[in-house]
Amino acid sequence: MAIKVAILGYGTVGEGVYKGIQNHQEQLIEKLGDAVEVAGILVRDPLKKRDVQPGTFITTRFEEILAIPGLHAVFEAIVGKEPGYTYLSQCIEKGCHVITANKVLFAKYGNELLKKSKQHGVHIGYEATTAGAVPIIRTLQELLKVNRVTRIQGILNGTSNFILTEMRANRLSFGEALKLAQDNGYAEANPENDVEGKDAACKLKILCQLAFGCTPDWEEVEVEGIAAITSGEVQKAEAEGFRYKHIADIRAEGGKLKASVKPIAVSSAHPLFSVEGVDNAITLETSLAGNLTLQGAGAGKFPTASAMLEDFSAILEKSLRTKIHLLSARVPV
Repeated sequence: MAIKVAILGYGTVGEGVYKGIQNHQEQLIEKLGDAVEVAGILVRDPLKKRDVQPGTFITTRFEEILAIPGLHAVFEAIVGKEPGYTYLSQCIEKGCHVITANKVLFAKYGNELLKKSKQHGVHIGYEATTAGAVPIIRTLQELLKVNRVTRIQGILNGTSNFILTEMRANRLSFGEALKLAQDNGYAEANPENDVEGKDAACKLKILCQLAFGCTPDWEEVEVEGIAAITSGEVQKAEAEGFRYKHIADIRAEGGKLKASVKPIAVSSAHPLFSVEGVDNAITLETSLAGNLTLQGAGAGKFPTASAMLEDFSAILEKSLRTKIHLLSARVPV
């Protein structure tokens, strides 16, 4: 019997998930024992032409997605806190696993959704909320079984990193580098969330909650963008052996958490010095494993879809193991 899934939102990420499922059926069958069927797709515009298999169920009504018989999991790729939060809450209450790429939603409601998922015996995958294809959530979950994390520093926004790279490497002004980012599809027409640090701050909140189990007072956290950095400042830093990086930072210090999101000129000794272009990277300081750095594609259709499908696979495997364990426990000796 096929594993039925639905996709909420069919923009760049939703399409990436759909194509990832279609193009990786062999691997999914090998891992999960059954094919994965996209049983429904929620869209805003029902008339827009989409590259999907004939007969694929497409609807503008979430109620019709929720009514799909035997729905196992839902991939959520909607922008903003609502209606995503309402949809995910209802999916969890129905008993569906959920996988989300919605960082704004998860930064605000993540703890609440995780508690609800435990109450209803389902799982939430949220790897794609933080750094695209970089498996930082799974890495933290494994490390935290024994290690303590004392600090996280990350380049969590590919757009800002691309702009700073172009300003340094090609001597562009901020405005010229931003336009290039927009022309290449790395920046939105309104790039405010990226270049002012809001996007990176949402991702830092998610990592902070997982790593430390609590958060600082976010009203007191310094969040500074990159728009005020001049080409002259970038070139001066380069001449002195430094590079500007937009770094999200959270650390335990004196029994408190201190956080910031701001541009910093780092030396070649810093683990994020060589992270260029649209890549994301996160460095962790831990009690036993020492310092670890993960780097990779931070955004885009397929890197984000990859993170969501890896979450899905892990969740389904975990669910299958649980069922086998429960069934074996019922067999009389």
